[in-house]
Amino acid sequence: MNKRLIITGLLILASAIVLKFVYIGLKNIKVDDFHKAAIIFVVDSSASNQKMLPEEIKYVKSLCSILDPEDEIKILKVSQESYLIYEGSPSDASGITKAFQAFTKYDEKDYGTAYGVGVKKAFEHALSMKKEGYVPAVVIVGDLENEGDTSKQLNWDTLPKNVENIKKYIPEISMMFVFAHPEKLDLVKTKLNPVLGEKKLIVANEQNVYKVNRRFLNAIGR
Repeated sequence: MNKRLIITGLLILASAIVLKFVYIGLKNIKVDDFHKAAIIFVVDSSASNQKMLPEEIKYVKSLCSILDPEDEIKILKVSQESYLIYEGSPSDASGITKAFQAFTKYDEKDYGTAYGVGVKKAFEHALSMKKEGYVPAVVIVGDLENEGDTSKQLNWDTLPKNVENIKKYIPEISMMFVFAHPEKLDLVKTKLNPVLGEKKLIVANEQNVYKVNRRFLNAIGR
């Protein structure tokens, strides 16, 4: 009887010790916080950029494929005008393809590039998504050439101040510029690096665009 009590006591003690170690282990495990991201794409579909457009669309889809299904994307086209052509899940490959096919077709009249309008709308969407609990990022896909109506073009003298103002409401915002000529990308770095910093500002020309995806994921907290 005494032997059985001793064995039972030892088993209870051993179980208590194991449970204590399990509790301590679980308590010390740090679970990474997952924050949904909202990626706003600004894609140049102007007549002068049609040659590069298929590769740019391919890249947008590839970037969407490595995002989380809980993320949200919005796609703004930029040509003579700029407007939203898609919003929804990055995993909706069919919907994204249909939107590009329907709204980025060649039109010789769409010569202008309303990058200024597109970026402004992208910032407005970023502010809205921030209120919904998302981590926003803006991705500009195109050659960054200013063409057509000057009032709709990107103003490189005022853009840094605009980004600085956005950061007051979205401190974690990141931006990426891809497919532009290195000379244009150098201008981007010169103007925006003092505001966004190396980790939150990513640039890549056509030759290196797929190499920066890891950096972009880091920028949005992945």
